[in-house]
Amino acid sequence: MAILGTGIQDGLLLKPITYPWAYDLYNQAVANTWFPNEIQLGEDLADFKKMTDEEKHAVTFLMSYFNPNELLVNKALAFGVYPYINAPECHLYLAKQMWEEANHCMSFEYVLETFPLDRDEAYESHVTVPSMAAKEAFEVKFIKRMTEETLDISTTEGKKDFVRNLVAYNIILEGIWFYSGFMVALSFRQRNLLRNFGSLMDWVIRDESLHLQFGINLILTVLEENEDLQDPEFADEIREMILGAVEMEEAYNRDLLPKGILGLNADYVNQYVKYLADRRLEELGFDAHYNVSNPAKWMATANDTLQLVNFFEATNTSYEVNAQATKK
Repeated sequence: MAILGTGIQDGLLLKPITYPWAYDLYNQAVANTWFPNEIQLGEDLADFKKMTDEEKHAVTFLMSYFNPNELLVNKALAFGVYPYINAPECHLYLAKQMWEEANHCMSFEYVLETFPLDRDEAYESHVTVPSMAAKEAFEVKFIKRMTEETLDISTTEGKKDFVRNLVAYNIILEGIWFYSGFMVALSFRQRNLLRNFGSLMDWVIRDESLHLQFGINLILTVLEENEDLQDPEFADEIREMILGAVEMEEAYNRDLLPKGILGLNADYVNQYVKYLADRRLEELGFDAHYNVSNPAKWMATANDTLQLVNFFEATNTSYEVNAQATKK
């Protein structure tokens, strides 16, 4: 059975598993199930009140971006990925991922409800801030290609559109743009601020690390199973998509941190973005482009997917559902 397909009656039997990586990721995702209200965000209010206007702006800006884009990812999965996959183990994982994206949206709503943030400002920014709107327009373009136009994945061009959508969402949105924001969010905890908010972000990041690993495996499997996609021009197009996304993120981060905050400015974050982009390029089989060092080495264990090689052998010391059932 090939991983791509649209047959309704195909992929109705789970065993034998064709793609063990997808089944393993589903089981890990289930073990990682969590709920935002389990974290006492209210304990961070004293920290928030003593933060500078620039720091509060950064938190509001992150919520402005994360909140709608978690739901945008769900649309991309529902319309652009799930209908074109045959393997039931992939459907299981995608269903859990969609629930997780909804849970992340509710997590960011929890932040908006707890901290004295301007919800109207937070909601409007993804439309009114040009750098944020440009990123959203880029992603929406790929959703429209998958939903408003006929996608025939029996054709080479249809399969290329499928891969383009995966790169736009899994690699660029989740693997670079989200991770850039995660680093800024966790930078507060590095200064002993918003520790519970940091814990909430830890749980989001762990989910997103699995989303990224699934997306990379899916892309590489589709390329392996479809020799017609293995052409240099298409590879160059994918590479240029990623490099263009870095430029968009650089502009966004200048709006996120217009004056900088203690220990953090746009140049610092943008070096991290380039570092992330090199990792994503390498994971897809390209050479690194920027060859910059990681300025935020304290993030490496949190969300560098190169660490995921041994992910399932690691002891999960934070939050795990049904832990006994998953231990050997």
